[in-house]
Amino acid sequence: MSAEDVLVWIVWVAAAFACLGSGIAVVSFSNPFYSALSLIGNLGSLAVLYLLLSAEFVAAAQVLIYAGSVMVMFLFVIAYLGGRADTPWAGGPSWQAFAAVLAAGALLAEIVLAIGLKAGGRLATQADVSSAFGNPSVIGRVFLQDDLLAFEVISIVLLVAAVGGVILGTKPQAGGGIDEPAWTSSGSEERM
Repeated sequence: MSAEDVLVWIVWVAAAFACLGSGIAVVSFSNPFYSALSLIGNLGSLAVLYLLLSAEFVAAAQVLIYAGSVMVMFLFVIAYLGGRADTPWAGGPSWQAFAAVLAAGALLAEIVLAIGLKAGGRLATQADVSSAFGNPSVIGRVFLQDDLLAFEVISIVLLVAAVGGVILGTKPQAGGGIDEPAWTSSGSEERM
């Protein structure tokens, strides 16, 4: 094993543990701001793993789009909603909890099956991948020619989500008007 292979393994193990640690932090923090910051760390460590897989375009897109733009929008919505966000429900398990456990079990069974097939030699053959796979020009052609309608529908859905975040961030006043957002001062006395 060469020194380059050892370095790749060290970076892979560090990125994998950073990905797992930040993923656990996302769901364990009670403060949504810290959860969003942990998600940025998770997306950054995934970008490192993509680089190790020689997927430079996907790593750059991961950092620029997800860790950059989308997380800025998440942090803006969290700051906009402030402390008025819904508190967690303290009741018993719902049908969603049972569905989540069922989905997690199905995913675990799929992972075990894939590892078992790999160990059995059924997945040992390498897939035929062309040299243009993952090329930015090919990805751009797929997005902007072949799947342009789906690409534009997703942009409209994201716009509706942003408008919905703004609407959720405002609460109606008793007189029928709209109150100030959570991040501004709450009373007129504080402004004087």
